[in-house]
Amino acid sequence: MRNRYIVLLVVVLAWAVAAIVLGSPSLGVFGSGTARQASRISPACLSATLAHSASLPGTAIDVSPAPETDTANPDTQISFLGASSTNVREVSVLGSRSGEHHGHVHGYFQGDGASFVPEEPFDPGEQVFVRAVIGSKRVAFQFRVDTPYRTARTPEFPNAQAAPADYQSFYTLPGVQAPVMTVTVPDRDPAAGDILTTNGPGPGRYGPLIYTPQGRLVWFEELGGGETAENLSEQTYEGQRDLTWWKGRVLSLGFGQGEDIVMSSNYETVARVTGGNGLKADLHDFQIAPHDIAYITAFNPIRCDLRPVKGKSGGAIVDTAIQQIDMRTGLVRWEWHSLDHIGASESEVEAPSDATPWDYFHLNSIDPEPDGNILISARSTWAGYQLEGGTGKVLWRLGGNESSFKMGPGTSMAWQHDGRVLANGELTFFDDGSNPPIHSQSRAVRIKLDLRTREAQLASVYTHADPPLLAASQGNMQTLADGNTLVGYGGVPAISEYAKGGALLFDAHQPFDMSFYRAFRFPWSGRPLSPPAVLASLNNTAEETIVHASWNGATGLASWRVLASEHLGSPLQAQAEIPATGFESSTTLPVKHVYVAVQALDSAGHVLGTSKTVRVISYAASLQ
Repeated sequence: MRNRYIVLLVVVLAWAVAAIVLGSPSLGVFGSGTARQASRISPACLSATLAHSASLPGTAIDVSPAPETDTANPDTQISFLGASSTNVREVSVLGSRSGEHHGHVHGYFQGDGASFVPEEPFDPGEQVFVRAVIGSKRVAFQFRVDTPYRTARTPEFPNAQAAPADYQSFYTLPGVQAPVMTVTVPDRDPAAGDILTTNGPGPGRYGPLIYTPQGRLVWFEELGGGETAENLSEQTYEGQRDLTWWKGRVLSLGFGQGEDIVMSSNYETVARVTGGNGLKADLHDFQIAPHDIAYITAFNPIRCDLRPVKGKSGGAIVDTAIQQIDMRTGLVRWEWHSLDHIGASESEVEAPSDATPWDYFHLNSIDPEPDGNILISARSTWAGYQLEGGTGKVLWRLGGNESSFKMGPGTSMAWQHDGRVLANGELTFFDDGSNPPIHSQSRAVRIKLDLRTREAQLASVYTHADPPLLAASQGNMQTLADGNTLVGYGGVPAISEYAKGGALLFDAHQPFDMSFYRAFRFPWSGRPLSPPAVLASLNNTAEETIVHASWNGATGLASWRVLASEHLGSPLQAQAEIPATGFESSTTLPVKHVYVAVQALDSAGHVLGTSKTVRVISYAASLQ
């Protein structure tokens, strides 16, 4: 077993060289096709000051774009957060080039603010002057519009055909190829629930995936049209526990353009978050806060003169944004940009020598906290940041080259993902340690902060011992309800659960030439609105009937009742009952039948769902 793991690890490390685009495209793996977009001098975009605040002086109002910033997209709204929409009046907006902008003020569902939505976009590079009356107070501020770097011709991450051994296929889902999940350490924590993950980017078919801890497929929604699924999780929306995930295009620059989806336990889409202000929702995070408020990541490549950081005059940079969105209206309540607060000097990635957008920051997680502050993680600076809610100011940095804390032994991270705050104040991260390699293996770490002495101490660390795993990109750390820790190794598609003391409670992996972004465990209960699927055919003697049954997404399924009739016009009768031992169950009826249906049963024998009645096909047709 150990030798087989080592061989697979070699394959993983070879694939990781390609997977690096999800972490740092500035290292030049891809991008040659997108690097020729501009040769003339780009606008200045590196701010002279990082002490920006979204708060308007003398008010309780936070505005986006923030005053005196240079990162607003031409299609931006102007958001006023902190007053009822009826108190936002007499909004006047003037572009230094485009002139006066007409628009409408739309209130947030939460009743605590409004956005002015212009009828026409602003001009790239222009200064915008805003005046308004908030209650009885007149306010005024200004901001500058950025110059977008066009990504329409940027290639997507390559999607190779997976090896046949990597996937499972089914009679009842023709054409679908679901990645195999191999369990190497049987589950010792069944209360933790099922495995929620995805596949891609990389080889294989893409889509959200749910497996049992035994590796049995529960649900796979295979995507087409070049779309990728990432970040499948479970969150609360409108009082219900729903699936949430992202789908869209993953660009070779290392970020996504798509939408976040909320899906009920019936696998029906109940909400979509597409992003706002001219930006599309990125794959890296989607967090639902109370009152139907979403926090999403959005990557905004803009043209930028990078000569101050030894880059090109006709360069470009990837500015990353947090958008706080009203899920009911789609309006952007608040927006934060990395270039307004984090200097380019903090990046551990050098500016590229060509015009490929420099991914200097690479925001990969957002964790809204109960007090309104926000913890974020940035891969390219090797640091986590605590942001002040509302103002967006950086309260402190953990790690990187400007850490606010003295980093104790084992606390320094590199290329990390998924920063979270626990109820006791400790922080957790998935520390990739690569790429290029800084650590010998990837780790899940829990860090304790002393805010008085400004010291960081390592509270616990979890590593995969056999074999050591080093992920070039992606990955996450989930603290389970019982205090155990689930680690998704991302670029190395392994999933491990550890007890508080470090004992390995569960270990599994997808094929090692594949990858996923994150993995989670939740006790999931699903009941599809679509009926079970059935395919029935004669066997090769044409004297017996083979029946295949499945129900994509159904949980609590214990057995199948097979109904069939031997003659046209005769009623279906129960012929057999078989256990539901896998995603698809099969049996043979020792009689030639004409029509077949199946019923899905729970452990008490209750009917959960009934398939359509299908005509029995020939053996040759079933093979096609």
